[in-house]
Amino acid sequence: MKHTADLPVLKAELVSRHGQAQRARIERGVDQVAALWRDEDGDLAAFVREHFIPDETQLDATLARLETALEQVDGHMNEIHRELRRPTDLDLGPLLPVDSLLAAYDPAAHVTEDLFRAKPGFVALLNFPLTTLAERMEKGPGYTRRQWAEDRLTGRFSRRVPAEVRQASARAGADADLYVAEYNVWMHHLLDEQGRRLFPSGMRLISHWNLRDELKSRYADPEGVAKQRMIVKVMERIVSQSIPAAVIDNPRVDWNPFTNEVKEAPASEVEKDAPQRPVVLDGKREEDVRYVRLLAQFHAARMEDPYSPVAPTAIARSFELGRELPEARVKALLEQVLTSPLVPRVAKEIESRLGRKLEPQDLWYAGFKPSGKLSEEELNTLTRQRYPTAEAFAKDLPRILQGLGFSKEKAAFLSAHIRVDASRGAGHAMQAMRRGDFPRLRTRVGPQGMDYKGYNIAVHELGHNVEQVFSLYSVDHTLLAGIPNSAFTEALAFVFQARDLELLGQAKPDAASERERVLNDFWQTWEIAGVALVDVAVWHWLYAHPDATPSQLREAVVRISQETWDRYYAPVLGGQGTPLLGIYSHMISYPLYLADYPLGHLISFQMEEHLKKAGNLGAEFERMASQGALTPDVWMTNATGAPVSAEPLLRATEASLAR
Repeated sequence: MKHTADLPVLKAELVSRHGQAQRARIERGVDQVAALWRDEDGDLAAFVREHFIPDETQLDATLARLETALEQVDGHMNEIHRELRRPTDLDLGPLLPVDSLLAAYDPAAHVTEDLFRAKPGFVALLNFPLTTLAERMEKGPGYTRRQWAEDRLTGRFSRRVPAEVRQASARAGADADLYVAEYNVWMHHLLDEQGRRLFPSGMRLISHWNLRDELKSRYADPEGVAKQRMIVKVMERIVSQSIPAAVIDNPRVDWNPFTNEVKEAPASEVEKDAPQRPVVLDGKREEDVRYVRLLAQFHAARMEDPYSPVAPTAIARSFELGRELPEARVKALLEQVLTSPLVPRVAKEIESRLGRKLEPQDLWYAGFKPSGKLSEEELNTLTRQRYPTAEAFAKDLPRILQGLGFSKEKAAFLSAHIRVDASRGAGHAMQAMRRGDFPRLRTRVGPQGMDYKGYNIAVHELGHNVEQVFSLYSVDHTLLAGIPNSAFTEALAFVFQARDLELLGQAKPDAASERERVLNDFWQTWEIAGVALVDVAVWHWLYAHPDATPSQLREAVVRISQETWDRYYAPVLGGQGTPLLGIYSHMISYPLYLADYPLGHLISFQMEEHLKKAGNLGAEFERMASQGALTPDVWMTNATGAPVSAEPLLRATEASLAR
């Protein structure tokens, strides 16, 4: 950025004033400030003379003051944003037109720029080191906690993105979120080629989460294969945007997803109290809305590119700044699983259990878990009786947490710091960012209570929330609040989710169930690894075609999904040319997030191997989560004794197959 100061002269002056011992700090700090200083910021030399801190005691006090202030700023901005999104995030009744406008407003969009203009951001850059990912990967294992806190302080000021750019990104994200949150399919109104209704009345499933989970739940159903094939066809039509617009969240029309025929539903089949929707029978497809939303996310991200020279694309920011893992390393980990010779061996075992050749729906095979052997109705009865409301789940948190291995006192502490809400969408966890605030657990609770899908999601989100409490309240520096990246919080959430049936009193771990767990983890990692590669490949295509239209983007997503399927999945599951891998809603509402799931599975498996040896889930979960936002390999080595790797999962899968 522009500035008028003569930097060598300024540095020499400061060295003369403060001594040679300060030279390295002075030269580094002045360069860090000058890189982001603008003419309108004023006199750079005067600022540097006044705010360089040579005294160690004052430096400590300044770090502490900034840490306290930023916790409050971040925390309260997070609370404001959460409240603005309440109507779109929670099941509070019909949305008003103003709700989407409030959800799109990000009150924190201007905060970083304000801190630059008011100069605290420059104070941080002048006095504390700004590091690169390469430096953190090399030197991080030897950092003190204080050094990590300094690094996280300056890291937040490594880029200077204008508030209007951040706001554009928030707006695009909120629009995509709302689109996904309202993308429901009324399953009773799907007709097969004989005109039969395969699904019960009132079943309203959000794409993709509930559609996938409904598919997974049908392995114990005598008509399960027919239902699964129908869900696959629905998914394919969503990806290709050949789904008729009239059937989206509409219980007043019937639809055959195989022929794409739409007709008015008989009055006797329309659910009681079904929302009013227009009955449109023209069969016109959804007009590429899915890809309009994704393009808006891309264009918003590109606006940020010029202000991020160290990571000049959204892809680079996702890996280098967000995950702190290079893209090449993440891809190598995913492809190590995708191309493993263990895949056809696990597939053969699944075939022997199903008694048929595998099909595309078996991407989500659920038979390696006890839930795959229980009917959906049995599971729904259990959870609906126990959790008729979100409040009932909240009241049961102390028992659930003690069942997971936390002491009575720790379970009470955690329960008191988590709030449970009924979600409009599939469910999510929303962190708190200051001590005194509370993380939110959101999951779907239907009129009859929380079904098993909602419960399974709730246990997963509880894992996020418990991590969020520990990584905020138990860290020694709130500048380190959090975990290395989203894959780690997913991994910690998987640890909880894997025990959902135990918490219902339906399963007890033994040698056989351990074998099932390993094979299930392998198959789930294999499934989502390809989805993640599609997500990243789509963004590479977008950067190569920045002026693409929604229809061109649709064609690219379909093609990339098909090519990825044909390379990794068709040899095992058939279905040559299916675009099924493009179904995940994260691609639209949380772009470039999907790689965190397979990484999360690998990380979770390493954690589980450690937990088996340690023997105390509650205490070890707290110890691991309380490390804070270190780089991935440092965090993982501290937690389990080894850096992030696919080898533990592959070794355990090999051993399970041998048994």
